[in-house]
Amino acid sequence: MPRHTGSLTDFFISPPIKPQPLIPNSAIHAPLSVFPSPFPRRLFSQARQLQNTYNILYARIATDVEFLDKVMGAVEGVGKVDDFVGQLWTGWKNLRDEGLVQPLHLGLFRSDYLLHAGLNNEPLSLKQVEFNTISSSFGPLSERTAALHRYLYATTSYYNVYPDMKPEDFPPNNTTAGLARGTSGSACCLRCQKLRAKILFVVQAGERNVFDQRWLEYELLEKHSIHVIRQTFDQLAASASLDPATRALLISDDTEISTVYFRAGYTPTDFPTAAQYSTRFLLERSKAIKCPSIPLQLAGGKKIQQVLTQPGVLERFLGDAVPAAQIDELRDSWMAARVEAPAGRRREQRYKEAIPAFLDDLSSRERQAWIAMELIVPPEGTGNYLVRAGSEGAQSAVKVDVVSELGIFGWALFGGQDGGMEEKEVGWLVRTKGKDSNEGGVATGFSVLDSLLLVDD
Repeated sequence: MPRHTGSLTDFFISPPIKPQPLIPNSAIHAPLSVFPSPFPRRLFSQARQLQNTYNILYARIATDVEFLDKVMGAVEGVGKVDDFVGQLWTGWKNLRDEGLVQPLHLGLFRSDYLLHAGLNNEPLSLKQVEFNTISSSFGPLSERTAALHRYLYATTSYYNVYPDMKPEDFPPNNTTAGLARGTSGSACCLRCQKLRAKILFVVQAGERNVFDQRWLEYELLEKHSIHVIRQTFDQLAASASLDPATRALLISDDTEISTVYFRAGYTPTDFPTAAQYSTRFLLERSKAIKCPSIPLQLAGGKKIQQVLTQPGVLERFLGDAVPAAQIDELRDSWMAARVEAPAGRRREQRYKEAIPAFLDDLSSRERQAWIAMELIVPPEGTGNYLVRAGSEGAQSAVKVDVVSELGIFGWALFGGQDGGMEEKEVGWLVRTKGKDSNEGGVATGFSVLDSLLLVDD
C-alpha cells in the first residue's frame, strides 16, 4: 500500500503547540488529516456489503427478549455484575411488565473496522472492532472531511506526492443525507407531519461535538421540514411529560415529539443520580420512537459481540434471512473473543500492555463484565499529517505513522406489528491516529477525522 511521503516534507508542519483550555462559548475546528488514507478497494466494498447483514442482525437481537434477558439481564447476564447495564435492563423489564406502547425501534448504526495484516504475508483482511447502536457520531463531519480532501486534490493534486491518485479513488460520502432519511422516516411512521411535531435530540451538558449533530439537524429541517429540539436529561426532567391518554411525549406541555434521538445516555457518567434514569425511562414509556430503544442499546454491548462468536448463534438470528455465505463472511470479520475484558459499556476499553495490569486489579466477579478480544494487527508503513487546533487559532500539524479505522453507517426501522423492516447502508467515516496510541476517539483527542483513497492491494 502506498505511503504518504514524498516532497511534502515540511510544507504543512509547524512546531507542536500545547493545547490550551477552551474559552467558554468558543469553537475550534475538528482535528483532521491532511491526506486521505489508502484503503483496499475490495475491503471497502466488503464493509459496505456487510452493513446490510449487520442491520438485520442487530434488529433481530433487539427484538429477542429472551436472548437479551439471558445475556444482558440483571438476573443471569451482564447486568448482575455491571451496575449501569443492570439499571437499564431493570428499568426496561419494569416497563415491559407495565406495557410498552411503541413497538417500533430505530437504529442509526456504525460498524467499525481495522485492517488486519495477519501472519506469513497473508492478504489484508477486514476485522470488526465494535458495532455501535447508540450515538454513532461523526457522520456529517466525516462527509465534510472527505469533501476537503477532494478539494485539496482538485486544487493542488497534492503536489504529485502520489502521482497515481485519480478522482475516482475518492469515494463519495453522503452520510448526512442518509442518516437524515432514516431519522425522518421514523417520524413519518407516527403520522406526525403536523407542524408542532418535532424530533428530540437528547444531548450531554457542555457538548463539544455539537457541530456534527447540527449538520444532521439542518438536513432534517431543510430537506424534510422537521424541526429539532435539543435538551439534556436534566432539562427534560422539568420539561418532558406524557399525555395520560395516548402516552404522547410532550415537551413543555404542547410540543409533541415523534422520535427521540439519543446522543447521550451511553455512559454511566450521563446518569449521576437516579433522576437521570427516571427521565430515561419516562422517554422509553412514551409512544415516540426511540433511537435507540433500551433493548437496542443493550444489543450493542460487548458481551453480545462475544456471544455471537459462539457456534450456531449467528445461524439462529440470520439462518432464514441471508445466504450461508453471507453468514460466513460476517463471522470472518471477527477476531476471537473470550470473557474477561467491556461487556456492556461499549466506550470503556483497554488496549495491549494495559490489559494485564488492569485485569489484575479486578475481582473475579468484576472480570465477568469484561470481554478480551484477540489483538488486530494493522499494516505498517502508512504516514500522514495530523492537524489539531492550538491556542488562539494557531495550527499544529505533525507527521506520524498512523493507523486508520473505517466506520460504515447504516439505519434500520423495525419491530412493527407486521414484523416488517426497512434498512439501508448510508455512508462511512475514517478516524486516524498515531500507530503508537493505545486509545481512540476524535472527541477525546486521540484520533483525527480522515477520508479514503481507494487502492488496489
